[in-house]
Amino acid sequence: MHTFSMPQWAVDRVMERRGKLHICDDMQPEKTALIVVDLQNGFMLPEFSPRPVETAAGTVPNVNKLADTLRATGGKVVWIKNTVDDRSVEEWSHWYNMGKPEWSRQRAETFREGAAGHTIYSDLIVKPEDDIIHKFRFSAFLPESSDLALRLRKGGYDTVLIVGTVTNVCCESSARDAMMMNFRTVMVSDGNSAFSDHEHEATLAAFYGIFGDVMTTDMVCNRLLHNSGKLAAAAE
Repeated sequence: MHTFSMPQWAVDRVMERRGKLHICDDMQPEKTALIVVDLQNGFMLPEFSPRPVETAAGTVPNVNKLADTLRATGGKVVWIKNTVDDRSVEEWSHWYNMGKPEWSRQRAETFREGAAGHTIYSDLIVKPEDDIIHKFRFSAFLPESSDLALRLRKGGYDTVLIVGTVTNVCCESSARDAMMMNFRTVMVSDGNSAFSDHEHEATLAAFYGIFGDVMTTDMVCNRLLHNSGKLAAAAE
């Protein structure tokens, strides 16, 4: 897992713009969804990827903790699976043509539905009441990618918590688009993973300064419990 602290310039910018450190600390659990992005074998295990995200496994306990807390307080857990099919390769041909042919073939084989690489990492706890959604672009919120935004709106959710991998690719793309589609958006700093500390920090700082909020797992869980009344009840 990454070592991360928010750079002071980003904190200063947030205080200047918003006047408080965490604009989403009033999140209502029953209107909040945890969006778990691409924590699949194909990104996490060397037998399925020539370059797995080595920090991803370290975030798994935090993702499970967030999911448990959100379920207990009335929110929703959504597992996003990066998926490749013939249609997406054709409609997103520019992206696939940017890579070496052998890279594109490997990616397509790894993330086709039913492939072992497409499977959610085994240490993650998926419950029957959770949703599982396939996405076909970096961002889960694009209409061409999935129906995630429609499902969330239909369910009455206005706040999303973004975790998963890679911080500066699919997670960032999803988080920015979620904010632009009017969801209150939080990137969970110790629930995301990238190929380097530098990429991880740069993304979280840029997102925090302009687009939304960044919190730790413990802070998010505390706010969910507090705002649901369960934290006060436990203390009595």
